[in-house]
Formats: sequence, structure tokens, C-alpha cells
Amino acid sequence: MRREVIGTGETVEAAREAACRELGVQSEEAEFEILEMPVRKTLGLFGGSPAKVRVFVEESPADKAASYLHSVLCNLGLTDVQIEIQEEENSAMLSITGGDVGFIIGHRGETLDALQYLAGLVANHTEDTYYRITLDIGNYREKRRETLEALGKKLAAKAVKSGRNNSLEPMNPYERRIIHTAVQEIEGATSWSEGQDQARHVVIGPEGGERFQPRRPGGRRPYSNTNNSRRPGGDFHQNRNGGYHSGPRQSGGYHSSGSPRQGDYHGTQQSAGRVNRNSSSEN
Repeated sequence: MRREVIGTGETVEAAREAACRELGVQSEEAEFEILEMPVRKTLGLFGGSPAKVRVFVEESPADKAASYLHSVLCNLGLTDVQIEIQEEENSAMLSITGGDVGFIIGHRGETLDALQYLAGLVANHTEDTYYRITLDIGNYREKRRETLEALGKKLAAKAVKSGRNNSLEPMNPYERRIIHTAVQEIEGATSWSEGQDQARHVVIGPEGGERFQPRRPGGRRPYSNTNNSRRPGGDFHQNRNGGYHSGPRQSGGYHSSGSPRQGDYHGTQQSAGRVNRNSSSEN
């Protein structure tokens, strides 16, 4: 894209300098074309005309984005910032340097992402093809990528070990891709995205789905009297009231609350005599 300005002045050089100032570029960065040479006044009093030149620069999408960002940052009071452009095919990295620019990052990069989005809109305003703009401050993007990779691998290993899914906080598409790539390096783990729009987030889990058994309301896992499920301390058996208790069956039965009944255990005594619950009948 070409940006151009027509400047006038008493001399060609003065007209060129005026046009460059309006474009916001240095004279060596722009090309120019002389439209009219200056004409001196007759006898120093009559007629005459100034020089007129056309100054233009070929501006890439990255240049447009950088110019837009510079104007935004100046309006925020950051007049001493510099924007370095590193262009690649159909993309560019814009690195912002200068004093006190850290606040532009925002909470977990939200402000930086917002500026990056706006700069991308400016860069693609007049182009027919998509041009990707990435905005960085103090190598924040690289540090964030390393943090996300470590987080993804850690939660993937945890999911494989525990058999449970782990949900992460909402992230933008770029950061979700970093997580997905990191999870692929952990054997037995998988990841996918859930949610819509700003709430879209990554879920990491074991391949084949969750393996843990959901708990009942009240904190107990469901178990069956027919499959002889066990916990440390003995079997689970169903009592007469439909509840469950742990420990081996006794000939007289056992209940954990209420008054002693004849033939049942309660505490450490039985109506027929004292019984030591640590005896061989309990082991």
C-alpha cells in the first residue's frame, strides 16, 4: 500500500521536508516526485509560486499496524516507545520497547491481546489476503508459551495417574493450541476444548475417558453387596435397614447405633458374655 502527501515550500527541499513531516517519516525513508519547480517573484514583488512535490512511501500491513499502535500508545502517554518490526511471509512480529511499557500487558496478557487484535484489523483493512500480526513486550510471548507448555504436561501426567479430567481457565485460540501440543507429548493423555466464545477452555483427561467411580451424595462411593467390594478393614455388607457397614459378618449380626439387641454385637459386649473384637474371629 502506498501513502503519499503533496508538500509545498520555497524550495524543492523545503517542500519535501514538509511532506515527510506530515507522513511521519524521515526524508531518506520516502521517495518523492517534483510536480512544480519554484518560480521567483518578478522584481521580488510580483508573481512567483512555491515548489510542489509528491512524497510517498510503500507501506506494508506491518507498517500500518505499527503506525496505528504508535498513535494509540502516544495517546496513552507513552511518547518514547519504539516498535521493532520483524516481517515474515504473511505475518509480522511487532516488539514494543521503552520505559514503563509493562502495564500494556495487562492481566495474563489480556490488554496485549486486545491491542494485537486491533492492530491485526488495521493491517488487514485493505489487503485481500490475511496478514497475521503478533504483538510482544519484553519477550512476554515466549515466557508465556513456556509456562503453558509446562502446565499442559503437568496436568496431562496428573490426568493419566488419577484417571480424572482437569479443566483449565478460558484461553484464546493461540494459547489453547500450545496446551494441546504439549499434551500430545504425554502418553495416555488427551485434550479437547469446551465452551463458547470467551468461556472456551481446554480439558485434559486420560485416553478413553475418566476411570474413577463417581461418589454418592454425602461423600461415599457406590458399591454393591453382590460384587464383594472391599475397603481396608473388611467387606461391606447391607444391614437390615438397607444401610451398609464394614467388617466381616458375625453370627449374631452387628449394628452401629441404637440399643443392644439380644444376639447382636454392640460396642464390645454381647448379651451372652464379653467378646474381644480384636480376637481371631475379627481377623
